[in-house]
Amino acid sequence: MNRTEFAKRRKRLMQAMGTDAIAILPTAQERIRSRDTEYHFRADSDFYYLTGFPEPEAVAVLIPGRAHGEFLLFCREKDPEMETWHGRRAGLEGAQELYGADDAFPMADIDEILPGLLENKDRVYYTMGAHRDFDRQVMDWINALRKKSRAGVHTPGEFVALDHLLHDMRLYKSAAEAAAMRKAAKISSQAHLRAMRACRPGVQEYQLEADILHEFMMHGARFPSYNSIVGGGANGCILHYTENSDELRDGDLVLIDAGCEYDYYAADITRTFPVNGKFSPEQRALYDLVLEANHAAIEQVRPGNHWNQPHEAAVKVLTQGLVKLGLLKGRVSQLIKDQAYRRFYMHRTGHWLGMDVHDVGEYKVGEEWRVLEPGMVLTIEPGLYISPGKGVAKKWHNIGIRIEDDVLVTKSGHEVLTRDAIKDADEIEAWMGGGK
Repeated sequence: MNRTEFAKRRKRLMQAMGTDAIAILPTAQERIRSRDTEYHFRADSDFYYLTGFPEPEAVAVLIPGRAHGEFLLFCREKDPEMETWHGRRAGLEGAQELYGADDAFPMADIDEILPGLLENKDRVYYTMGAHRDFDRQVMDWINALRKKSRAGVHTPGEFVALDHLLHDMRLYKSAAEAAAMRKAAKISSQAHLRAMRACRPGVQEYQLEADILHEFMMHGARFPSYNSIVGGGANGCILHYTENSDELRDGDLVLIDAGCEYDYYAADITRTFPVNGKFSPEQRALYDLVLEANHAAIEQVRPGNHWNQPHEAAVKVLTQGLVKLGLLKGRVSQLIKDQAYRRFYMHRTGHWLGMDVHDVGEYKVGEEWRVLEPGMVLTIEPGLYISPGKGVAKKWHNIGIRIEDDVLVTKSGHEVLTRDAIKDADEIEAWMGGGK
């Protein structure tokens, strides 16, 4: 993203905020992994969405109509000694020259400067609860202003959750955001294809994960957008399995749920395939059923349809198929009403996707499912998970299948961003066998 993209976002938000308002956004905190070693830092998504500033220890302040500049950034100062140990800093000058801040101040001065910026504002846009230590700091500033009320200082009387405005903005992807998500999807698709080619009995789950991460990094995606799932056999029936520690066995399926983050935007793909390159009859029957549900759900992604329609389409196909295969018994309509399918399909068919893998945005407006509109991106991910249990024939045991795609809502329908990750069973077998 370039500076113009971030500036447009700030302008839109400030127009929605109105005058006599101030918005305060701290970035994420650095987190300790073990003793004195930190996890790799990633900026808070809301903060980065508006600033593009990647460093820790920073706070963005937006003040619509401020004569001396509307975008203020508190950040670390340049420090040659610290930069020798821990890397370069933008500093105050860089915050303005590189990131478009109208003014920049040292983080050490925030307690002195920010209370003055709050004076005579009616509304504070700030998300309480996300940063507990910073919450206390904000309240300390407000309480300090209240003590000056006799001197004519006006204290903000209204706190508004920034989520309401900002997360609705993030739900609609711009052309630049869609381009970043296409790139993330393409890299992630290539990684899944590589894992299929590398798979064989005796390989460890984490070795396939290594192939996936290697493909991410070799194509410009430094990190995954979430912890990768590589589950062979029964592990594929654990929805959020991330141990990735077992050996892949001949005759089992392996379920891989993995996506990269590219330029702060996530991909989220699941593919399921046979460890030995050939589906058994039972695996193929269930796989083709999930694939049919995947196609049916994607067909419901278009402007004017509501959020739940893809899920309804997937549930109908899966329930009909489970009845045909003898895994459910009864009338399809009644089984759907009773949610009998949840024994084998216990999650929803998708979620919003963007800067976060489970991205922001309401799924209902009022009491009604949200209507799909161009620019929204969602996942479509039906699945079946057949764990051993009463009334389930042994031939179905420990078959876990999920097929997940990333789909952009367009003006005329939809675009499957993850189309390069093959999912037809015959194509998978051909690819794993060395074909093109």
